[in-house]
Formats: sequence, C-alpha cells, structure tokens
Amino acid sequence: MTEAPTADNPGGAEEAKRAARSVTPRHAASLILWRNGAAGPEVLMGLRHASHRFMPNVLVFPGGRVDRADHRAPALGELPPFTRACLERQAPPSLARAIAIAAARELEEETGLVLGRKEGQRLLPDLATLDYLCRAVTPPNRFRRFNARFLIAPAEATHGALRGSGELQELRFFGIEEAFGHKIASITSKVLREFVGWLALTPTEREARELICFRGMDHRLPER
Repeated sequence: MTEAPTADNPGGAEEAKRAARSVTPRHAASLILWRNGAAGPEVLMGLRHASHRFMPNVLVFPGGRVDRADHRAPALGELPPFTRACLERQAPPSLARAIAIAAARELEEETGLVLGRKEGQRLLPDLATLDYLCRAVTPPNRFRRFNARFLIAPAEATHGALRGSGELQELRFFGIEEAFGHKIASITSKVLREFVGWLALTPTEREARELICFRGMDHRLPER
C-alpha cells in the first residue's frame, strides 16, 4: 500500500513549502461515490493531472472548495436530518448546506455525473441522498489549507455519462484494495478505511457512531 506523499489536505499530498504565517483553512467537500462491484465495493476516483502544481498524479475523490454561490444555490432535495446535524457540528446551517451543494457540484464538474437534475446549465442537486463520513483539517504549517468534509452517496443515485473535465485522469470506479495500491495521500488512505468501517455498520449503528476529525498529521480524533 502506497501512502506517500504524506497527508496535507483532504485527498491531497503534503506540499513542500511551509507557510510563514498561519493560513485559515478553506471549507471544502469531497464526495465518495460508491457501488457494489463484482469483487466488492468500488469508489469513484481519478488521478490529478500530471501538470498540476498541487497533487500531481495523486489518486483523489471528486471534490473541491466551497464557492460563494453554493450558499444560495437551489436544490432538488434537502439534507437528511442526521447528515445535516453532522455537518452543523462545526458549521452554521447555511455553510453546512453549502458544503453539501459543493460536493454535488464538484462531482458534476469533474466527472459529468449528476446527483439530482440539470435544468439547462443549472444543477439542482439531490442532497437527500448524502451521508456523512468524517472531516479533515490541513495542518497549520501549510500554505494551502482545507477544512474538508467527506460525504457519501450511492452511484445509483446519479445519472449521466462518466467523463473527465481534464482535472482528473483515469476517472473510474476503483476497488478498495486497488485504490490502496495507487499513489494516494495518507489522509485518503485513512478516509478510505473510515469508509470501509462505515459500510460494515447498520443504518442505526452509523447514526450512533462517534464522529471523527483528522487533524495535524492525520491524527484521528473525536469531533469536537
């Protein structure tokens, strides 16, 4: 299993430069889209383009930072109560919803898959299909930091042709062990393991579990 480069942000690699001052983490969302394959669970991932200065050739989940427009975007369906409550542990209601909107928007932009419905060029995401997994915060000595939430959705809740935007290459569903064999950041590895644990739980157990946040150099800590 490859875990280099070391974790720096959700789904990302440690950047070589250190910040001269503390940088406030940007809110971000990643979506773990999954399905049952012939050999077990599979997750949608892609390789960051080799020309990217940030995380080149690293296998990541679709995702990105929350945009200002996400705060006022309409939706086809709203968040389930438990998912909303998880997001609101560390975010006011408007931001919690915007994080979910960003997850669906980034999925469509990076993969072409629609979670919800398109009306012309406008995406109406179905937030009711989203589950919450965990949170991860980039260490404070980085010049690019994220406060990311990892959300989950079943592949059957999406529609459309799987196509890359150019940001992610080799975009497809990977078996869990296959993903571990690629170049992934250690935080991605840890989130994948959280996801495997989540799959093994019943719906009741999922809502009773302790929420987790990865801080510092991927320290797994209870969500405050």
